[in-house]
Order: sequence, then C-alpha cells, then structure tokens
Amino acid sequence: MTARAILHVDMDAFYAAVEVLDEPRLAGQPVIVGGTPEGRGVVAAASYEARRYGIRSAMPAAQAIQRCPHGVFLRPRMARYVEVSERIFAIMREYTPLVEPLSIDEAFLDVTGSERLFGSAETIGRALKQRIRDEVGLTASVGVAANKFLAKLASELEKPDGFVVIRADEARERLAGLPVGKLWGVGKVTERELHGLGVHSIGDLVRAPRAVLDRCFGDHAAHLLELAAGRDERPVVPVHEAKSLGNEITFAEDIADASELCGILDLLAEKVAWRLRRHGLRGRTVTLKARYPDFSTHTRSRTLPQSTQSTTAIRAAARELLERQLGRRGRPLRLIGVTVSQFDETAAVQGQLFGDPTRAREEALDRIVDRINERFGKVLRRGGPPRPDSPE
Repeated sequence: MTARAILHVDMDAFYAAVEVLDEPRLAGQPVIVGGTPEGRGVVAAASYEARRYGIRSAMPAAQAIQRCPHGVFLRPRMARYVEVSERIFAIMREYTPLVEPLSIDEAFLDVTGSERLFGSAETIGRALKQRIRDEVGLTASVGVAANKFLAKLASELEKPDGFVVIRADEARERLAGLPVGKLWGVGKVTERELHGLGVHSIGDLVRAPRAVLDRCFGDHAAHLLELAAGRDERPVVPVHEAKSLGNEITFAEDIADASELCGILDLLAEKVAWRLRRHGLRGRTVTLKARYPDFSTHTRSRTLPQSTQSTTAIRAAARELLERQLGRRGRPLRLIGVTVSQFDETAAVQGQLFGDPTRAREEALDRIVDRINERFGKVLRRGGPPRPDSPE
C-alpha cells in the first residue's frame, strides 16, 4: 500500500477558547462551558485552567461546581462556535478535499495528494497551524503521521499548542515507551487490568504473551496489538462519502445511574440530529453503542419506517434501545454512542413529509430551534420525556 500522509488537527479547548477570544478578560481563568451556576446540565467543555480541577466534558455541572466553585460558567453559544469552526474547516479544505470532521473542532486530513503542490505533510501541518493562529486567533494541536491512529496520538502528545511528527520508521520506537493508556480503546478499567498483568507501556504490551492477552481481552487483544505496532489502515472519509454519522463519548469513570446515562444519551442524539440537518441528510437506522467496564461492546439498532433528521425521533429511538433493548440490568457503562445510517437524499424524501403531519411538524420545529440557536447561541433544547428517576 502506498504510504499515506495524514494530519490530525484538534483545536485546544475549543468552546472555552472561543469564549476567551471574544472576552479576553477571561484569559487565565477556569472557564466552564455548559451547565448552569445552579448546577443543572452537564459540562460541554472546559479550559485548561478548569481541567486542573478535574473538570471534564460530560461531567454533571453540580460536580464541576463542587470542584471549582470560583469557575466561570457560561452557556454554550453554538452559533458562534459554528461560525469559527467553518472558518477553520475552510482553511483545511484549501489544502485537501479529503477532510474528515470528527466534531466541530477536530478533523483528519489526508494530504498525500497535496504534497507536490504544498510541500511535505510536515510543511502543510505547520502552515495550517500558523494560519489558524493568524487568521482565527486560536491554537490547534497538530499531529502528522502515516495513518489516523498515529496522527491522532501525535496531536495529543504535546497539548495544548502542540506539533508532533511520528515518522513511519520511528513509530515502533516512539510508541514503545508511551503508557499503554495512550492506545485507542484503553480506558482506566482496561489500563488497570493491563497493569495487573505487568503491562505498563505499549512496549510491554508488544512483549506480553499473546495467549494471556487473548484470554483477558478476547478479540480486542488483536486490535490493541495492531495499534501497538503502529498499524491502522482506515482511510480518511469526507462527510459526503460517509455511510453513517454519529457521536460517542468515553467516560472518565464508569456510569451506572440511569438518569445520568439518559441525559448524556439525549445530548448525543441532539448533536447527531443537528449534524444531520446541517449536512442535509436523513437516515433510517439508529444504532446505540455501549461498552461495559470489561470492554465488551454491544450495539443495538432500530430501523425507522421513514428516514429522519428529527431530534425527537432519533432521541426516542436511542432511548428505547438503551432502556428496553440493551439488557444492561443496572451494569455500569464506560462508553455510549449514537449513530444514524442508511441515508436518503433529502430531495427524495420531501414528498413523504406531506403524508405525515406530525413528522412534518417535528422537523419544522427542529429547524426553528436551529435558527434561534444559530442566531442567539444555544438557548433552546428540544424537550423530551422525563428521564428515569428524574425529579422533574
């Protein structure tokens, strides 16, 4: 296979950084975006100053307040974040059409075919990073490597404002000394289990007896060993070529509380629906992904009668999959995700809307909420059924 040149661009504490950009007096303060000073909601993002207090994304706001009572809590302004994000992605696409957004502030770029025009991948990465600083006013951490795993790893090594290149001939050596927790799919629980086997570094994992790894981690052992060897063959896939669109989150600590899980699931469903609408996509199949502390991963899917981009429809399907199909029985989860697939072209389903007044009304309301949020910030959310054990 021809060697590829991959960049991973990750904006540093993006939401919080935009708030500081717009209000410089906040510089150096613990800025927490999401939740309210009364302790409702969950944290969407935290500045690096706030992270020193252990505040992280998806943490309940009440817990964040306990850890950092003097923090600056701000409501998200999605319209502003989208505006800044679009400027950043426009810069990326000047270097290559092969841009795969992972979120509003993170993307992979395949610049293999751009090197003859713009120079080496390292040159492109440095130029991109400098332009984001000069033209947008924000810092990005950039990783350069021959595949997606190594590029993402590289971008994380020197955050914030980092720039790291991992060359193919040095990948094994660079990986060997890193903590095993740097591998994708190794969270705190798996890391503790690996430590119990005497595996503390990625090099230790490579040297560990394969039979022991297979016994402890099953099929996941092969995946970990591929990454430990610096191998990852996944291509960069632009949005218009994607077969699905989703969001997932890995928790810093396992979560068993049904109400908390439903709250996070609702936010993921809302984000997926919003992204579908932004890209003019509708999908029929909603998939729930859930990972347990033993790293077993389960998916449950539901195919809807008609394709949708409705927050209400996607959230309801995701809720049903979590509460009735997953069979969790109170077990804690370490990861949860929502994905929508089986896309239909928007034009092909327009006629269906007129045969279903309820569906048409829901999608019209979504568009109204989107317009309000884009104009005034994230001031509205679509209401849903009460969460389990919720006081509301």
